Amino acid sequence: MRKIKPLSILLAAVLAISTLATGCDRKSVPDASAKKVILNEVAHSIFYAPMYVAIEEGYFADEGINLELVTGYGADKTMTALLTGEADIGFMGSEASVYTYLQGAQDYAVNFAQLTQRAGNFLVSRTPIDNFNWNMIKGTYVLGGRKGGMPQMVFEYILKMNQIDPETDLTIDTSIDFGSTAAAFAGAKEGDAGYADFTVEFEPHATSLETQQKGYIVASLGVDSGYVPYTAFSARKSYIEENPETLLAFTKALQKGMDYVADHSAEEIASVIKPQFPETELDTITTIVTRYQTQDTWKKDLIYTEDSFQLLQNILMEAGELEEYVPYKDLVNNTFAEQVK
Repeated sequence: MRKIKPLSILLAAVLAISTLATGCDRKSVPDASAKKVILNEVAHSIFYAPMYVAIEEGYFADEGINLELVTGYGADKTMTALLTGEADIGFMGSEASVYTYLQGAQDYAVNFAQLTQRAGNFLVSRTPIDNFNWNMIKGTYVLGGRKGGMPQMVFEYILKMNQIDPETDLTIDTSIDFGSTAAAFAGAKEGDAGYADFTVEFEPHATSLETQQKGYIVASLGVDSGYVPYTAFSARKSYIEENPETLLAFTKALQKGMDYVADHSAEEIASVIKPQFPETELDTITTIVTRYQTQDTWKKDLIYTEDSFQLLQNILMEAGELEEYVPYKDLVNNTFAEQVK
């Protein structure tokens, strides 16, 4: 048997490592000197494609950030993680920042980057409806979102725009946990308590219900509500004061993700974010991204304007969740978004 010299073994190992490094995706290997940042997202949804592009394309790593992504499953849980220091940055509906500010939090959450400018959920019917109009929802039973949450408030906002009273013209069930409504809708049998005519769903659940022929998308809340400041990134006031360089780097990475989705096709975007959704077929992701692109879901920049914040508070007022307006200058900081646009 031919003997292999120790030096040969060392060279072989070096070559093997070099080959692995060459074939390895640089995006998945964080720099040892990178700043660790924990980001808690309200949900894991294709709706947030620009953020996942920034992750998968290595934009956060390029900016010296080692990002840890955690899903909170609800704005209330995400905000709790942010305020208790379990997360450095929260990604959720900005209504949560308004609530905590009014509750007297000293180190409250400040919004520093707006991602989406339309609602990302859809009205799904139990049966196909070719020419849906909102009057068809009168007298029905609907699975809605959490009371006081952005999905539910935008749904009620649309109903009121169509002269439909959310309290008296239909029954809205807000008791089911975030993310569980699609399963509840699909699993219910006619005659069961809670058997619903409609459900309000994010993607990929809305398309999944269609694929299973358990439901049919009949309306887009994003289209019918118009431009609404639906989700934004926020951090505690103290974190912003103490970590401006980190937040600038984070916002730079996000803006690169925004630029990518603005300049690339749905097919290209879907291919990039596919690793974030291993259980979802690429064709399905492409369909969903196309739907969001078509309705102009994502902003071109991350600036959170005063008009948008005022609209958010108007929606909160109409939903009965707000009794007094809060100062824009206290809850929005565009310093970083302005620098990277």
